[in-house]
Amino acid sequence: MAEQYRVDLSALEETIRKLNGILKDLGNAHADSRYKTSMSPNALGADAAGASFIEARKLTNAHTDMKNAIESIVGHLHDVTDKFGTKTRKVHGNYQNQEADTAANMSGS
Repeated sequence: MAEQYRVDLSALEETIRKLNGILKDLGNAHADSRYKTSMSPNALGADAAGASFIEARKLTNAHTDMKNAIESIVGHLHDVTDKFGTKTRKVHGNYQNQEADTAANMSGS
């Protein structure tokens, strides 16, 4: 006996909806990491006449490195989620079309 498979289109629609929500949140996180985590070069201290504040420079550089890493990670997550969403929408459309074709064939249209 042949096994029958059924695709739950509403589950795919729910997945797409959730992915769109994630993409929105990632867009906000990307903007926040880019624009709301900036720090002026002298925020942690500045060189004085004849003296260098090496620790402040190191902290500022570490902050910049971490900021760039977070931006990169959030950007990557956005790209992966967007690709998955695009593929999910395509699969949903294909199954929806197949379902419509099957219904039309069974009704003799």
